[in-house]
Amino acid sequence: MKYSKATNYALHTMVYLMLADKGEAVGVEQLAKIQKLSPTYLSKILTKLVKAGLIESSPGAKGGYRIVKHSRDISFLNVIHAIEGKTTLFSCSQEHNDISNENCLIEKVMIEAEEKMAKELDQKYIVDIARQIEASHLIMEE
Repeated sequence: MKYSKATNYALHTMVYLMLADKGEAVGVEQLAKIQKLSPTYLSKILTKLVKAGLIESSPGAKGGYRIVKHSRDISFLNVIHAIEGKTTLFSCSQEHNDISNENCLIEKVMIEAEEKMAKELDQKYIVDIARQIEASHLIMEE
């Protein structure tokens, strides 16, 4: 299973925003430069994060993006759903339904696995990654 590159960039962007000075907005140009992306492409990702209520944008010379929700509340799953949506990764096609059942037995197994993965990702928080990065930088500076 593979998430889109947009999800990868969104997760990294959220960590960068967590590491920004408290309340400081970070511009799209700066975020794009850090990840070696075009600002236009990153803007589309940022728009999805804004619509999901994870970040906010502010216009103007000192404008940019910042975390909206309390940072402890933002899980990996929140970011993944903002970019990928909440659809399942697997579904049986009509021609593959089991002969004896109306429901696809394989799909049941796959959905159960997805639910377990979603539960795990919902318990992993972006702020924890940011803290690990901050801690490793503090160790390196000493």
